[in-house]
Amino acid sequence: MSRYTGTVPVDDVIRWNSDATQRLLGFTIAMGEDEWREPTPLPGWSRAHVATHLARDADRLRGVVEAVASGAPQPPAPTRAERMADLEAGADRDGLALQIDLDTSAGSLQAAIEKLTDWTVPVTLHDLDLTVAAVPLARLHEVCVHHLDLDNGPGADAIDPAAAAWLLRWVLDLLADADLPSLRLEGDSLAAELGSGGEVRRVSASDARLWAWLSGRLVASAVSGADGLQPPLLG
Repeated sequence: MSRYTGTVPVDDVIRWNSDATQRLLGFTIAMGEDEWREPTPLPGWSRAHVATHLARDADRLRGVVEAVASGAPQPPAPTRAERMADLEAGADRDGLALQIDLDTSAGSLQAAIEKLTDWTVPVTLHDLDLTVAAVPLARLHEVCVHHLDLDNGPGADAIDPAAAAWLLRWVLDLLADADLPSLRLEGDSLAAELGSGGEVRRVSASDARLWAWLSGRLVASAVSGADGLQPPLLG
């Protein structure tokens, strides 16, 4: 596994992901057609774009899990052009089609995950060499971070602290090679170094707030010591 994630508590992460998915679907099912077209913090993306992205992410991760289960090679990741074509085509659908796609793709991924018994098989996600145990964690991040994009509700502070601890570890892995100044990050569950160059800046907050800030979804003023530093948006 990678430096920060370590041995993922798969059963817990699967449960957190199921709960987060149900909260997301409970929010989106109440949205009207005009609300699906509203913009999000992601440049050029409406809520319909975000929903489509989440559904295709579930499909991609399901492909990884099913390859592991069958002993087949991991399927290649789609090209950027393929991802954008799927995104634009999907975002043109009506709200009912978007909701059905979100629900069925998430359910299919969950069903594939529940069939796995060996979580030690190597996989590659986001150019990181991991094991398949990281798949539920990667999905938990996607569901939680994009729920923030869709909803201006309670935000990161509503995330279960135990889940937030693992979300923070995941985003630290994603940003391991990011162009950031030297940071000393101090959360509830860990302290970590990130970035390089210049005087080390100490940034502290709850795990959930550090995760949201590092994902580009929380303003710097919401964490202690960030002083105007805003990491890029993570998809």
